[in-house]
Amino acid sequence: MAEQNRLQEDERDEKKWKQWGPYLSERQWATVREDYSPDGDCWNYFPHDMARSRAYRWGEDGLLGITDQQSRLCLGLALWNGKDPMLKERLFGLTNPEGNHGEDVKELYYYLDSTPTHSYMKALYKYPQSEFPYTQLVEENRKRTTTEPEFEIQDTGVFNDGKYWDVFAEYCKNAPDDVLCRYTLCNRSKETCSIIVLPTLWFYNTWVWGCSHESCTREGCSHEGCTTKPTLRLRSDCGVDCSHETLGPMTFLFDCLDDGTAPKLVFTENETNTMRLFELENSTPYVKDAFHDYIVDDDTSKVSPDSQGTKMAGVYRLVVPAGGSVQIRCRLLPTSSEQVKSPFGQEFNDIFTLRLQEADDFYDKVIGRKDAEHYRVSRQALAGLLWSKQFYQYIVKDWLDGDRSILQPPEERKTGRNCEFKHLFNRDVISMPDKWEYPWYASWDLAFHMITMARVDVHFAKEQLLLFLGERYMHPNGQIPAFEFSLSDVTPPVHAWSCLAVWRMSGPRGARDMHFLASCFQKLVINFTWWVNRKDPDGNNIFTGGFLGLDNIGVFDRGIKLPEGCELEQADGTAWMAFYCVCMLEMAIKLANHDPVYEEMATKFFEHFVTICEAINNMYGEGLWDEKDSFYYDRLIVDGNPELLRVRSLVGLVPLFATLVLEEDAISPLKGFSERVEWFLNNREDLARRHSYMLPGKKRRQLLNLPTESHMRKVLACLLSEDEFLSPFGIRSLSKYHEEHPFEIHTKVGGLASVNYQPGESTMSMFGGNSNWRGPIWLCMNYLIIESLRRYDYFYGESLKVDFPTGSGNSLRLRDVAVELSKRLVNLFVPDSNGRRPCHGNDALYKDDPHFKDLVLFYEYFHADEGRGCGASHQTGWTALVVNCIDLLPQ
Repeated sequence: MAEQNRLQEDERDEKKWKQWGPYLSERQWATVREDYSPDGDCWNYFPHDMARSRAYRWGEDGLLGITDQQSRLCLGLALWNGKDPMLKERLFGLTNPEGNHGEDVKELYYYLDSTPTHSYMKALYKYPQSEFPYTQLVEENRKRTTTEPEFEIQDTGVFNDGKYWDVFAEYCKNAPDDVLCRYTLCNRSKETCSIIVLPTLWFYNTWVWGCSHESCTREGCSHEGCTTKPTLRLRSDCGVDCSHETLGPMTFLFDCLDDGTAPKLVFTENETNTMRLFELENSTPYVKDAFHDYIVDDDTSKVSPDSQGTKMAGVYRLVVPAGGSVQIRCRLLPTSSEQVKSPFGQEFNDIFTLRLQEADDFYDKVIGRKDAEHYRVSRQALAGLLWSKQFYQYIVKDWLDGDRSILQPPEERKTGRNCEFKHLFNRDVISMPDKWEYPWYASWDLAFHMITMARVDVHFAKEQLLLFLGERYMHPNGQIPAFEFSLSDVTPPVHAWSCLAVWRMSGPRGARDMHFLASCFQKLVINFTWWVNRKDPDGNNIFTGGFLGLDNIGVFDRGIKLPEGCELEQADGTAWMAFYCVCMLEMAIKLANHDPVYEEMATKFFEHFVTICEAINNMYGEGLWDEKDSFYYDRLIVDGNPELLRVRSLVGLVPLFATLVLEEDAISPLKGFSERVEWFLNNREDLARRHSYMLPGKKRRQLLNLPTESHMRKVLACLLSEDEFLSPFGIRSLSKYHEEHPFEIHTKVGGLASVNYQPGESTMSMFGGNSNWRGPIWLCMNYLIIESLRRYDYFYGESLKVDFPTGSGNSLRLRDVAVELSKRLVNLFVPDSNGRRPCHGNDALYKDDPHFKDLVLFYEYFHADEGRGCGASHQTGWTALVVNCIDLLPQ
């Protein structure tokens, strides 16, 4: 298979098929990296209005664009409909303070296809033909309260009656460094319309910051990557030569339109317009926003007459009849390539046809035989996951110190955000949660991304997981960085689980990548030790952890420093560590069967798991378990007085994850470990209450389980109750019980506080207000629940059945419950009997417009009662787990 061959060639470093890809961010403005304010207010320091005029320090962004793996040369689209106040070069959205539910992109765009080597890619942007409603979007959202829905671009009516452009961007590769570009502009209206399209090429600015910049190869500078100023220079054949020290000579060519019209090529510099922004004289007469002035203001003096610079574009002025389309073709290739002689002949179309067929062949095998809707959802989900790769650069020491005379950070920076992560040196292509709303990695998100990524590119998945365990990321103390807003925040320890899952996909049984597993294990031991040393303050195996990725799920912000005399014992923090233990135990057993040195480590994690089980179930008599409610809760201790925080949420479901089935044939060769397990069985009654075993046939299986079987059955009854956690679309993050029964408490931590059921967007500003864990459906946690149910079923089989839903009398094995939950999650994305995809809510465009109805968005989370998508609209990272859920359905 052609795409599989390309993956293997890239893995063996024979051909760099991944050199070019969708690695261009969709938002670089208003990020922590670009923030040099004294108060750390990145949203207001570098807003959208500045982005067209100000050169970025730490990366680039663009519209439907691509770049190389170091973001040296970037390619994207710019558009103007003749009415907008600004040239459309990047996606627009509200900042966190502007949105009534936090930051939110206010554009419609879709990832339609991509192979893992990006040998073929396709995306779509919908551009209004009327003036883009920038002001209306800002003002209307500002008026709305947190109890009202967000005001979206569809609500303005600009897409009604087909009055918009469908802008398709397609890329394919003839060779690793020969990239073909095809842009198709479709007029969906009933009238002839005009549009100006600028395929734009530019160099990431690495030359103005001074020799301390982490991209400098100038004479006398030892820093990697910084260059002398590169150049884009006009050729005689409607193209440009691209000269860059480390990239090699490249050529970018523009094709004429079908009527023979050639584009006008314009040039400027990718440098800040300091006069517009700061009323300071520009260092060059030709600056970053020159094309805006040239197109929107018709000011030809703003582009360079010398036909060279570091940013250029081909200007196509199109007039398209009603329902018609026009195609623009470009090509980026090495200057020495023979293809320069005939870049846009019949071969150009043939290459696209071939690469698309190869993509179809690849996904027919990866996805398998599915019905049309399941196939469509799977392919678009995988496309979104692959398009969400991004070049990410953040060198904390340089960021703290600033650049010689250009960007000097305030003194507050030295003791402020991320100052404790001075070792951090990130300069890699990384899987992002959402390249607009979250254009920075989140380490626990990434662990989920790789579960689905490994289905199409297991090598990339392994590289990503190891990256975060390496010395350029992991703190010397063992902490894995969380995300750029606070690298030292603590998120759930799911990295080991992801490493195990990816390892299982690294080859058939007996041929899996043991070196990868061992490499992960060695570094994870360091991270595990950090958790034990930092998050078990009393050494009693009851863990804290802070917000643990669940933002506003607590009665108060669990990430704040508690007042003196207060301590929070976390059921999820403790259960996550038990889950970490069983993952490390399974790793150690796998490794010990190849190298006996790991056997003692298996014993160590087994014993640690036992002590955590004892603590969460028995400390204070019942530990963090409440027999009255049959649920696990956090416990707040104030001045020595403990009180359970009786909030029925995902916090109390995490204990279900901590389970492992030990196979006799896996542990019997490990004599010392087997003897230790037997000793515990025979001498520890506390363990015996939680440790089960069965003899299916002649094979002995043993179940390690954090909750006892009795506790597990009671939690499952709550989990599967439609009055509690079970919704039509999966498992809620907070029990529906709290809709009528809010939990309230008055403490010295936060005064009077309450938790009530909120099935959609949050009505509070905790953690920015843009995510909500007090009711909605989250694919990541649902997937862990499904996987846990399958593990339990592997052990219990027919001997354990439960009602689904609780009280219905419909008795199912747990594996069948997992299938039913998967169906509910999948139903978020497929049309119902009325042709409506629940994820799109009641938006009529997606139901009635033929150019919308096959498009799917993979939101951050989903309204628990309606299925409507909420939060980030392109969080295909962990929401791509729907692909794995589809695989569980009977076909």
